[in-house]
Amino acid sequence: MGQITVFSGPERRRRWSDEQRLQILTEAIAPGASPTDVARRHEISTGQLYTWRSKLAVDAAPAPNDRHGLGFAEAVVINGGDATLPVSDAAIVIDLPRGRRITIFPSASPALAAAALKALR
Repeated sequence: MGQITVFSGPERRRRWSDEQRLQILTEAIAPGASPTDVARRHEISTGQLYTWRSKLAVDAAPAPNDRHGLGFAEAVVINGGDATLPVSDAAIVIDLPRGRRITIFPSASPALAAAALKALR
């Protein structure tokens, strides 16, 4: 029979509850906070902090095929007001999940605008 060596000591891999992760992420995104300082204070790498943040964003985003709750925004027209932008500066701006944005300028060809909107499906 061979000899077995058992190493004992503290486990290096730590387990973080969802509440702990959320609390650390909240600290890291607070105004004026430094994610690097927060990571050091909790003895985690900044990479781990950003991985948690990315996973939280993915988990919070709706599934691409989940169209429940989606609809059109109400358009409000105010009569008698002057346009704040010249017609040449007008653009279509679509805010997407996770802070992304698509802007279609008037100079874009109809084919390009249609292709961009079709890609959003």
